[in-house]
Amino acid sequence: MNFGIQAVQLLPCLNSESFMRVEFREFDPFNVWIWIEFNTVPSEMEKQYVEETFSSWFFLGKLGGFNAENLQVQDVGLEVSYMPYDESIADNSMMAVMHNMSDFEYEGNWGRCWFDLGTSDAIAIDILLNSLRQLGKDFVTLDRVIVGGENEDWRVPGSGAGFVMEDNQRN
Repeated sequence: MNFGIQAVQLLPCLNSESFMRVEFREFDPFNVWIWIEFNTVPSEMEKQYVEETFSSWFFLGKLGGFNAENLQVQDVGLEVSYMPYDESIADNSMMAVMHNMSDFEYEGNWGRCWFDLGTSDAIAIDILLNSLRQLGKDFVTLDRVIVGGENEDWRVPGSGAGFVMEDNQRN
């Protein structure tokens, strides 16, 4: 099974002084665009950093990693030594998996990707934003991330109508 995940050699960003703004717009977890605004037109290496971050995040979501009903370690706190892990909690929690991801697209200093987040929980968005903030500090200068809605600088296909992904395009 090949999910397109490759090893990436990370090289430090020369300018870690800037910060990444985060904006939320209309949000439909089954039809959401995530927009990345780069400081400049991204290089091939910068594109690869961002794409691998999103692919890794999607892969964890596809495996059900963003299931807020089963956060047993988080709920215990800092002292996890010899913690009993309750398999019944894990087995009885609702499935929380992402369904689809489009290929990343670029136009000028913008990048975007479409997702069907399925039944994954909102913690997935927090984890992605945390990862992108650190990526933006250390490796790629990211000015802004927009979660959901439209981007007036770059319309989605069939603006107004949702983006429809072919079944199993990116499973």
